[in-house]
Amino acid sequence: MSAAAPVRHDERLVRTSPLRKLLGRPELGSVVGAFAVFVFFALVADSFLQASSLGTVLYAASTIGIMAAPVALLMIGGEFDLSAGVMVTSSALVSSMFSYQMTANVWVGVFVSLLVTLAFGAFNGFMLTRTKLPSFIITLGTFLMLTGLNLGFTKLISGTVSTKTIGDMEGFESARALFASQLTLGGVELKVTILWWAALVAVATWILLRTRFGNWIFAVGGEADAARAVGVPVIRTKIGLYLGVAFAAWVSGQHLLFSYDVVQSGEGVGNELTYIIAAVIGGCLITGGYGSAIGSAVGAIIFGMTSKGIVYAEWNPDWFKFFLGAMLLLATLLNAWVRKRAEATT
Repeated sequence: MSAAAPVRHDERLVRTSPLRKLLGRPELGSVVGAFAVFVFFALVADSFLQASSLGTVLYAASTIGIMAAPVALLMIGGEFDLSAGVMVTSSALVSSMFSYQMTANVWVGVFVSLLVTLAFGAFNGFMLTRTKLPSFIITLGTFLMLTGLNLGFTKLISGTVSTKTIGDMEGFESARALFASQLTLGGVELKVTILWWAALVAVATWILLRTRFGNWIFAVGGEADAARAVGVPVIRTKIGLYLGVAFAAWVSGQHLLFSYDVVQSGEGVGNELTYIIAAVIGGCLITGGYGSAIGSAVGAIIFGMTSKGIVYAEWNPDWFKFFLGAMLLLATLLNAWVRKRAEATT
């Protein structure tokens, strides 16, 4: 009588423990960091825990988080966008100047701005995939061109470095309601950007975890050549990611315009680094292929708590960049440790 053959277990059917799943989450390190920052400022700043402070912190986080979510997806796909900060300003300038010069309904300028901003994103993606140059070089060139265009066109059309007021034009109030209004919830005043932020994070998370395009993003960020070999449309995926960044830049640009009515052409320079920092703090790897949109939201919350916590603690705001840099280093080290632990348990 022959011995029974050994039973082989399919690795795909092996149950994963909750601890192993937790250690495998990209945003774990950022959640721990956010909790530490919250406790720290709750202890050193008495007004940090007030209801009004919550709305202020969330607003500061939302202005970063709207852009950090698509930037996180782009980084998971293995690319950068150094033009994201000035693209926000470009979006606001196009909307304002087109509406003013054409004496059209403000909504016409808003939709023209959407088309132009998406064209900027498509240009970045097209140049990246056609030239094979690093995204750092491509988007740095776009950053410089947009910086020049913002200043040059604004001075050419308006005669100054800022746009003309459009607050008395038809459609302004309805556009402000969509992009720059606020609502009261439980006695806390919340800006509408918080809703935009939550919606973008939810959509980005759904794309990453529930769609084929999300699988493509991880595959392209992990190894583009290997992804192409198994049929992943690398070019379309990367262009789509840049279009996502451009759409978020349009949303942020309209908020900028309809919050202040007037836009300064030099705004936005340097903000692209803040978006990248929020994504990295949230667990995205510089090398691509790893991260989450939820992590970018946590990174933005850390940014909001730090920027406003320093004010509530009545410290010199000059220290803000120091704390931001320290958090970036600590978060990167913590994320690397968490990932190694996750790999060791698999």
